Amino acid sequence: MSQTLLEALQEVSGVPGLSAAVWQDGAVVWTGAAGRQDVEGGVPVTRDTRFRLASVSKLLTVTAVARLAEEGRIDLDAPIASILPWLDNDWPPISARQLAAHTSGLPHYQEIDADRGKVHYPDGKTAVEVFAGRPLLSAPGDRYSYSAWGYTLLGAMVEEVTGEPFTAYLAREIAPGLDLGPDATDSGDPHVSIAYEFLEGSARRAAPHDYSYTWGGGGMMGTAESLVRFGGAMMDHRVVTKATFDDMLRPAFLSSGEVAGEDGYSVGFGWRSAKGGDGSPIVFHNGVTIGARSSLVLWHEEKTAAAILSNASWTSSIDATSQMLAAPFRSEPEGLVAAACPIGAASFEGTLAGEQVSGWARFRVMDGLCQGEIELAGSLHAYFDRGPQPTAPTIRVVGLDPAGGLSRAGMVTPFGLYELRASEDGTYTSRWSVQRVLELRFIDGGDRE
Repeated sequence: MSQTLLEALQEVSGVPGLSAAVWQDGAVVWTGAAGRQDVEGGVPVTRDTRFRLASVSKLLTVTAVARLAEEGRIDLDAPIASILPWLDNDWPPISARQLAAHTSGLPHYQEIDADRGKVHYPDGKTAVEVFAGRPLLSAPGDRYSYSAWGYTLLGAMVEEVTGEPFTAYLAREIAPGLDLGPDATDSGDPHVSIAYEFLEGSARRAAPHDYSYTWGGGGMMGTAESLVRFGGAMMDHRVVTKATFDDMLRPAFLSSGEVAGEDGYSVGFGWRSAKGGDGSPIVFHNGVTIGARSSLVLWHEEKTAAAILSNASWTSSIDATSQMLAAPFRSEPEGLVAAACPIGAASFEGTLAGEQVSGWARFRVMDGLCQGEIELAGSLHAYFDRGPQPTAPTIRVVGLDPAGGLSRAGMVTPFGLYELRASEDGTYTSRWSVQRVLELRFIDGGDRE
């Protein structure tokens, strides 16, 4: 099922190449690949294809800092200037904990940083000099404001304490034996995907970009399988202790007493916590950068991890997509309503966030699964015609019932995968966000005049 979903997603989204994996109870239970890592050369994505991790790199960084704190080498609540004596500016005291939770007040990339990928920085200290003189956006602890520059500082702290390059420490202590390391796009490595950008609806090769300004903020790369193995190692407490990981997952608080975070998630020591699509608690991080969209999701209580990596920046609900790819390996949620595959359907009608939607539909049982297509027209088309990627003519539906029914399915859209569930009244519901809910009814061809 997961491979069927991934292949359908690659076709519908137009993203050149995708790879995904699921880890459960100590082992990788599935690795999938779809599309091409090199479109021009016709090279397919394989389980060994490496992609940019983008901001998922931040999870490696906070783990490195937490590991050093566990060893008594970093005080997470002390001013970072106590570790970086060369940091010469008028900032008020900022802690590593505030950097990790994006509550330090540091800005994110600004217009002045437009050419940041054209320079190579030999170490974290040199990279920090790029922004070390800039004013803070707010007093440390006052508000949540996402900043990748904060992770450049965390990487510099790792180098200062260990006396070795940040990427070397990660390879030796945080991800030993895993295919996770610094970005090597355009290096000629046959296992590294080319990075693509969507321009006028077409995927085109992106210009080279040097991530040495923030290896820890968004410059790592790896395979989907290695990424879920890292997630599994965290849940198995093989990188840091259980007490340390639990502390990393606790929400950070602002000076006002409010929890740090946005868009329905809270932020702890780098990790985001939220309720998944089925209501289960998840911890996760997503990423986007030139030539990449990424996500790692953990169901901590279930000892399950899922990851997806891609070789283009595209508009997507990427963590929802990771969750759906793991659905076939997780327990069925309670309350599912039995529903047969609507193989007689000729059309659909319904609402999207209160607006009427309709179009043609067709279903069949293929490879033991109920699979279908619905027309992407009207309000549906308008909703998805906002991303840089091409807008497909249809949405795909892949049933998750191994008996061929449609009680629950993966809805494959240009923006990623969403869950579709049957209701007692014969309608189907897919929740894309708090504000945007799709409700459908499939109409049998024999019922139409």
